[in-house]
Amino acid sequence: MAEKILIVDDEQGIVTLLKDYFELNGYTVLTAMNGTEALQKVAQKPDIILLDINMPDINGIEVCSKIREHVSCPILFLTAKIEEKDKINGFRVGGDDYIVKPFSVNELAARVAAHLRREHRNTNKTTAIFAKDLVIDYGQRCVYFNNQPIQLAKKEFDIVELLSMNAGQVFDKERIYEKIWGYDSDGDSNVVTEHIRRIRSKLVSCSLETYIETVWGVGYKWIK
Repeated sequence: MAEKILIVDDEQGIVTLLKDYFELNGYTVLTAMNGTEALQKVAQKPDIILLDINMPDINGIEVCSKIREHVSCPILFLTAKIEEKDKINGFRVGGDDYIVKPFSVNELAARVAAHLRREHRNTNKTTAIFAKDLVIDYGQRCVYFNNQPIQLAKKEFDIVELLSMNAGQVFDKERIYEKIWGYDSDGDSNVVTEHIRRIRSKLVSCSLETYIETVWGVGYKWIK
């Protein structure tokens, strides 16, 4: 089955260019010209989303924030310019990557393919681990406490997966960032700290157990 890509941009030329390119390369393409339309198209369950940041009604950051708790697929922001604080905000709401305009369509396609390969690797995992009343199901990419799901954004689950599958091993922020966001990402490893904070907040709301330990001056580890 062809993988489904949702392209969201208020520039018709970009939408047409990307639609033609990805359809020629075997993708099923959905398009939206604004944030409101994007929210409607998300119901069609795309495998990956290319999301323009600067749109007139609802910007891409807001769209990502609205859908991320319910949509686990990769979200790649398209933007004409980006400052560090904007990147951090984008990662905080669950974005996975940034593509700066003007961009090479071939590079964009390579990034799309890389994110989709990573998704397939994660989907194919069928094991789970059990830590007292906490269950991490790697196949379903879900975390449960007392059989109740804990809602984690995609990158939050990726971090839980990395740490829990290597329990007892210490990872510094830079290594976590490289493994989760990729070596060629333009962001900042400090975003890892924010993601860890959010993960802990969600876990502590259900359990008094400590799962992720800070090794001061070194990094983080999942407690065995």
